[in-house]
Amino acid sequence: MKRILIIGASGFIGNAFYRELNSYFDTYGTYKTDNTFFEKNQKFFQYDMELEDISILLDNLKPTIIISALRGNLNSQLDAHQRIITWIQKHRCKLIFISSANVFDSFSNYPSYEFDKTLSDSVYGRFKIKVENALMRLPVHKYVIARVPMIFGATTPRVQEIKTLYDLQAPIEVFPNVIINTTSIFKLTQQIHYIINRNKKGIFHLGSTDLIYHFDLIREICDILQLDDPIFKQVFDSNNDRYLAVLPKDNKLPKNLQITTQEVIESVIVK
Repeated sequence: MKRILIIGASGFIGNAFYRELNSYFDTYGTYKTDNTFFEKNQKFFQYDMELEDISILLDNLKPTIIISALRGNLNSQLDAHQRIITWIQKHRCKLIFISSANVFDSFSNYPSYEFDKTLSDSVYGRFKIKVENALMRLPVHKYVIARVPMIFGATTPRVQEIKTLYDLQAPIEVFPNVIINTTSIFKLTQQIHYIINRNKKGIFHLGSTDLIYHFDLIREICDILQLDDPIFKQVFDSNNDRYLAVLPKDNKLPKNLQITTQEVIESVIVK
């Protein structure tokens, strides 16, 4: 049986992966701060990337798949990923790196596909590119780079923030000329499960198959949440339409694992 270690399993995305995979694989996770729930769960290990060397945990656990859903200080994250990459070079193990559409945020005139050149203006995007480039020096069977756009769903931080701002009668920030694609946390966990099951490798763009303006997306989410007359703060970061979208072309998943923008919008309602 595959032994999976999710680094950052106490975070929202990492914990969603754990809940999806735990029933099917020998699945473990890390958490950072003291937490009685995680301390009692023998499949969770405390790990602080700013103080500890992840190699020690890897040597003890010997995972065959590592999923990186780390958050926090980018320099510490970079060091942790360099140690993980060094470890998987010497062991029979693959790293699934959760990357971001931000690796393309310098390109604004078109959506991005799996093998397009990466270039970023943001600190966050440049960090993701550094890890991606280090991974791509490895044999392709050693890694999966999963580039993910904005994630929505009933319990996601983005939807909770929209509800909180609405309750406070505070403005919700929207970008009227930014064209994006998106995904739901439910579909993302299914996609990662499939990638593991089928021993997939390489680069995947795990976003919706169609595009939408960011303002339109947030407005439709507010409508489906029945938030009447929300206050929007429109932010124009350029004079022209700008794309920040990761579309699949070369590594498409089966139809049942693809998602449309409308399905993402509907996912914000608890059913």
